[in-house]
Amino acid sequence: MGRRYYCDYCDRSFQDNMHNRKKHLFGVQHHRAKKAWFDHFRDAAAILQDEQAKKPCRKFLQTGNCGFGPSCRFSHMSEEEMEQLKMQIEDERSRREDPKYRGSTAGGVEEWLMKRQKRKPAQVAEEEEEEEEEADQTASDVIQHLLSIPDLPPSLRPPPPGGWRVDLDTEWG
Repeated sequence: MGRRYYCDYCDRSFQDNMHNRKKHLFGVQHHRAKKAWFDHFRDAAAILQDEQAKKPCRKFLQTGNCGFGPSCRFSHMSEEEMEQLKMQIEDERSRREDPKYRGSTAGGVEEWLMKRQKRKPAQVAEEEEEEEEEADQTASDVIQHLLSIPDLPPSLRPPPPGGWRVDLDTEWG
């Protein structure tokens, strides 16, 4: 059967050869899926700016459905959704500018690293207590902002409270 190429953006696989891969990577379906993936990470201000520049989609307003979907050149956002987006942008802006929110869990990696560095000498001195508090410390070492990201890969998720379950009955042969 040969080697297969799997495209993460399109969630499909096909026989891997130069012709098939080139055809797929330059195809419209792949470009749409790739754009949809990266649009998932855009900030609210950029989305609002793009949507305000577009005219409303008549087909979407009349039927609630548009054949072009996310690739439509017209806006599918209602007035209420635009207002919610504006409120979200203002809330994010006020949080960034307000000094009382700067020390919160969304403070960033630098703040987390500084706190961790301060705790490190105390951890070395208290090696005996470290074993008892290991479960509590693991939870506090994880950046809370990281846990709020949807669809976090398993390699970045913290271990469960009791640790990973090991099945001793499984043979590794």
